[in-house]
Amino acid sequence: MMMTCPTCGKKIPYDKSNPWRPFCCERCKMIDLGHWAAGDYLIQGAPGSADPKFVEEELERMQREAEEKARR
Repeated sequence: MMMTCPTCGKKIPYDKSNPWRPFCCERCKMIDLGHWAAGDYLIQGAPGSADPKFVEEELERMQREAEEKARR
């Protein structure tokens, strides 16, 4: 399968022969990493929402709310 390198746009095969996939080379991979490190890319969502402790607390809160609602 052919794909486009997300950094430079070069067409490359997407298979095990390319150790830098989805990038065409280590240089493009490092350029992308630099963008993440500089804060150029953002992932939408609440900060800390992937934190296991946060998830556990949210599940406990939801369970308490469901129990309170069932008692009414």
